[in-house]
Amino acid sequence: MSEPLSLYRRIGGHDGLAKLLRHFYADVRQHKIIGPIFNERIHDWNSHLATIGNFWALQTGGPSTYRGGMGKHISLPIEPEHFNHWLALWEFNCRRHLPAAEAEEMISLAHQIAGNLRRMVFGMGGLKIN
Repeated sequence: MSEPLSLYRRIGGHDGLAKLLRHFYADVRQHKIIGPIFNERIHDWNSHLATIGNFWALQTGGPSTYRGGMGKHISLPIEPEHFNHWLALWEFNCRRHLPAAEAEEMISLAHQIAGNLRRMVFGMGGLKIN
């Protein structure tokens, strides 16, 4: 029996991730609440998309050179509700650009990552740590 394909391969590898991320971040950049946070800090979107593509490749079982962490997020002016906006856009784009089963897997991964990031930025009680 052969080993099941990784999520990375099932979503189309690098090209599939790039397509998803291109559409997702186009929506993020235009979003009235989270767009300004991203647009103020990201000046080289091609580089950001490449970095995020490597992050998601790692998360989905693909080849990756990503060695970063989530520490850069601590200093961002984000509040708990920003996560809901980010996740809503992610869910929309995953469901729009991926097959149903893979979309749900990507959405589940994003919720796990968001939960970890939320705890890192706001602590267990949801309050921002200064």
